[in-house]
Amino acid sequence: LAVGGSVYSTLIEPQWLSVDRVDVPLARLPRELDGFTIAQLSDLHHGPYIGDDDIRVAVEAANRLHPDAIVLTGDFVTREADRIGDCARVLSGLQARCGVWAVLGNHDHWTDAATITRALEAHSIPVLMNEAIPIDRNGRRLWIAGVDDVWEESCDLDRAVRHIAPEDVTVLLAHEPDFADEAARYPIDLQLSGHSHGGQVRLPFYGAPILPHLGRKYPIGLARIEAARVGTMQVYTNRGLGMVSPPVRFNCRPEVTLLTLRSSG
Repeated sequence: LAVGGSVYSTLIEPQWLSVDRVDVPLARLPRELDGFTIAQLSDLHHGPYIGDDDIRVAVEAANRLHPDAIVLTGDFVTREADRIGDCARVLSGLQARCGVWAVLGNHDHWTDAATITRALEAHSIPVLMNEAIPIDRNGRRLWIAGVDDVWEESCDLDRAVRHIAPEDVTVLLAHEPDFADEAARYPIDLQLSGHSHGGQVRLPFYGAPILPHLGRKYPIGLARIEAARVGTMQVYTNRGLGMVSPPVRFNCRPEVTLLTLRSSG
């Protein structure tokens, strides 16, 4: 059992990509935007445990979903900034009708945030640094907002949403999921995050024994939060593609997510 579990958690599950489809009902979503799809990739950690081929598999999986938009929620590399060139080149193959956007994570800041930002934007992947972009479809507007890293105290949500009308539906990209408690004070309908990797190891009937700072309250999947301005805000935490040491996954497969926004108003 020990040998089999070790082989499975180090060699099999880390390579066993899951494509998860999640419907997200939003009370304020106009009917004209019902069915809008967002593919999410997170926590690639290009480095000693995940390489170009692993990322390419995830890119191809995301493209097969034919999403309206694709978002990347941080932690592109681990410790080695020179890896971002290859990582960004593979990510440049992502295709979405309305565009691809990214935010940075704590490991990006701990490595070299400026170099990572330049590499991504050189491959036509805009990095949202406390800003928002509108998407117009069927005469209605949806905003994709992004904050810089929360752990590094680089986020400024006031600045990110300053141009957004209070009645417009907003999807926020924030690397650390526990920032959702702060985001719930704003007119944010859905927050997309990563950071926790779901714990990498999830024990039956217990969950993840170890979770990172700012990734403990909403560590995996979809959660609902009572929000001051939108009634109920939701946060989705992606399990990520890569790993940090120890390089194991158990009951917590790497993930590409397709989120379908549904009008429930």
